[in-house]
Amino acid sequence: MAVRPENRGAELAEGGLHALAQAGLALGDARSLSEALQILAEATSRATGAEIVIVRVADEARRSLVTCAVVTDSAAVAAELEGSRLPLEDVPALEESTSERLPDGARRAAERVHAGAAVLIPVHLDGRVQGSLELMRAETAFAEPELRLARIAAGQAGLVIRAFARPAGEADWEAVLGLAGEALAAGGDELRTAEQVTRLATDATAALAGLLWRRGLEAELELVASVGAPPGGAETLVAARAAADRALVGRRAVSVESVSALPGAATLSATLQLGQPPLGALQLLFARDTEAGDVDLATLATFGVRAAHALRASMHARSVELELGRTRALLGVVGQAISQLSLAHTLEPAVARVGELLEADRLAVYLREDDRLYAAAGLGLAGPHARLAERLLDLTLGPFRSRGMLVVDDVSADQRLSGVADAAAEAGIVAAIAVPLLARDEVIGLLGVFPPSGRVLTENESALLAALAAQLAVAVQNAQLHERAKQLGEERERALEAERAASKQVRALYEISRSFAQSLSLEATLEAVAGTIVEILGVDIALIRMPDERREYLVPRAMRVSDPRVEEAAHSMLYRPQPFGALPIQRLFRLREAFAVTVESVTEIGPPATALLPFLERGWTAAVLPIATPAEVLASLTILSMQPGSPVTLDTIEQATAIAGQAALAIDNARLYQQQKQFSDTMQRSLLPRSVPELQGLELGDAYESSAHVEVGGDVYDFMELGDGRLAVALGDVTGHGIEAAADMAMAKFTFRSLAREHPEPADFLQSANEVIVGEIAPGKFITLVYLLIDGRKGEVSAAGAGHPPPRIVGADGSVTGLEARGLVLGIESNQEYEEVRASLEHGSAVVLYTDGVIEARRDGELYGEARLDRLLGERRDLPAGELAQCVLDDCRAFARGELADDCAVVVVKRT
Repeated sequence: MAVRPENRGAELAEGGLHALAQAGLALGDARSLSEALQILAEATSRATGAEIVIVRVADEARRSLVTCAVVTDSAAVAAELEGSRLPLEDVPALEESTSERLPDGARRAAERVHAGAAVLIPVHLDGRVQGSLELMRAETAFAEPELRLARIAAGQAGLVIRAFARPAGEADWEAVLGLAGEALAAGGDELRTAEQVTRLATDATAALAGLLWRRGLEAELELVASVGAPPGGAETLVAARAAADRALVGRRAVSVESVSALPGAATLSATLQLGQPPLGALQLLFARDTEAGDVDLATLATFGVRAAHALRASMHARSVELELGRTRALLGVVGQAISQLSLAHTLEPAVARVGELLEADRLAVYLREDDRLYAAAGLGLAGPHARLAERLLDLTLGPFRSRGMLVVDDVSADQRLSGVADAAAEAGIVAAIAVPLLARDEVIGLLGVFPPSGRVLTENESALLAALAAQLAVAVQNAQLHERAKQLGEERERALEAERAASKQVRALYEISRSFAQSLSLEATLEAVAGTIVEILGVDIALIRMPDERREYLVPRAMRVSDPRVEEAAHSMLYRPQPFGALPIQRLFRLREAFAVTVESVTEIGPPATALLPFLERGWTAAVLPIATPAEVLASLTILSMQPGSPVTLDTIEQATAIAGQAALAIDNARLYQQQKQFSDTMQRSLLPRSVPELQGLELGDAYESSAHVEVGGDVYDFMELGDGRLAVALGDVTGHGIEAAADMAMAKFTFRSLAREHPEPADFLQSANEVIVGEIAPGKFITLVYLLIDGRKGEVSAAGAGHPPPRIVGADGSVTGLEARGLVLGIESNQEYEEVRASLEHGSAVVLYTDGVIEARRDGELYGEARLDRLLGERRDLPAGELAQCVLDDCRAFARGELADDCAVVVVKRT
């Protein structure tokens, strides 16, 4: 029999009150604030149907609300929320359920778990906010009966907080650990942080000793830090290590056990897992008569999360330090290499420097010529080692191409090198490390290092070697291009200047041609420099000119006029090309000589500069100076004063020269940025589909644009026509950027290609893909993905999602609905099941997939959002699939004023 709404509300209230009443009875046995609030949070979840409940309490300084209890089915979400904070000043005084009005921390938590409904109820004591109760769930909003129960729970929380308030002066080691954990989360020196973590935990808990363990290279626990001398010496450490090992195998954040093998007074071991997955364990040894209560365990678990953050931060700091060291070494090698444009001068110092950095006395750079390798430069090698290098290059370009580096520990015993073992033996080579030299996808050679037996490169050295190979390849190719250009110039124009002048001109022409290919970043830099000159120096006009490609004219690129009333007249008179061959300009670009704009110099330059003659006679003053790097002059800067009483002086020129030096560095940075941007775009697009399949009844279109960042993003998508004529489509987003993201994108694409045929149905596909990715992706990383299966003949669409924005179904009538395919992101936990949703795709309708970069594009803090996307799709639904995808991308870019903060990918499948 159907239940009337008022009866259903009564039943809900009765059941919820029963749950809260049971919690009230259980609170009497609670031994700590954390335990009591956890009991109340679990009862609130049962009473209101909330999937996530968070209880926060104000800290002693009344600056923040600190999380004290969390209820959720996800261990990952619980770990992230435990100990999180909300600034007290951001907490509303009254109940709030509107997402935009929630504090930032609460709103981010709701977005993190994809909550469709969220409510925050402040807990008041003595007229002040003393805590909060937050409820979240994925689907429907909370009904009024559920909210009334939540308000009752908030009142109980206030009573709990009052009941457990400590008298002034009473020690609170739970608070000590919490505050210490927050302080440690900043990170620092790795060993020092480990010692601080151990000492804080040991002192705060009055343990006999504290031991911090970390997994070593052989997966065995290694002692990183210890506080207090464990009784029993080595025997104690063996028993303690075994207890820590057992604790790390389990799934509990804190494991407590009595260890009979511990000698002396210590028999109780409490082990904290540091992070998930754990990077190690913090073990505390207590006296026989110590009992670690639930209060201590809960607080230790929270401290373990902070300690893991601290250790990871210190490890990251160490990684950054090593990366900076690699970068400095790399810049030293590259700077030395590119300072000389001849091939010999590029390689010889580079090889010597590589040998110093790796402490290697046998290495060589091999270059390709007529499909053979020859040793272009080397150290300590003799004999037919080039034969070995050819075989190593074949292996790095063949089955080991994806690794980027081939390491052979024993050349004589490696079956892959059996054909060249005699050459290696004659050259005295026992081990080899080979990295191909790739420039613009062209294999130009090999960097080979031949260490003694047993020498193993560290991770830092391996990364440095790979980076050196990449930069050496570019330097070598530039040197080769220069030598070809130099040879061609000598053959065709014998009358040119000497080799140094010719090479300088080639380099200048190359840099100028690159500057014309730059994005608006270069123009923005030039405009900023002109504006800075006018504003800081007090001159009336600043004009920047750069040579054109043929060096026939100096072309104006940026100009700033202090008085808007004369801007148009000044622009028409000055913003015109000048002949580059004039003697003063030649001296400026060749000798870096600034010159004053006088009647004589203007006459020498000729028109259109002669238009200044009447104004110079009236007292105008001006000067032209170079904008130069140590290598070359990039542009000219003209500064002009129209006020006879405020002329351009020597001091003005010196200040302008200093600013011009900064401008030169900025221009070089803009060039480097664009070069890296083009590289990342090329790598990103190589992982995207080059064509779309043509299926009867379906029209496909896609559009992609990378963000303004130079690193490789994480967006990836692909199509596949299955054997039964259906179309499989996958679109996802990999965490992170750079080379690691590119590798994960390649894995995601391979996973799609390999699993779609065997597991075509969406839910089955995502479950299978998750198992693959969990085993392959690095800890702490994940992939969001949405997978669709479309039957163009029947108009059937089935989908499943893994933490990705839901696709949109665009009807022929302009209606837009979401295909709510939701599930846990890939790569977090194994044995996941995914929900499959279905929809019909009428003729003229379309399904649109997109990455979060589209809806999260920002303008002045405002998001592009799903509502704006849906409105655009409904209005432009009649466009072909490809045009509709590009239309979405164009609108998103225009909304963000051309500055996309993240990569954007859009895929449209339209039923024709």
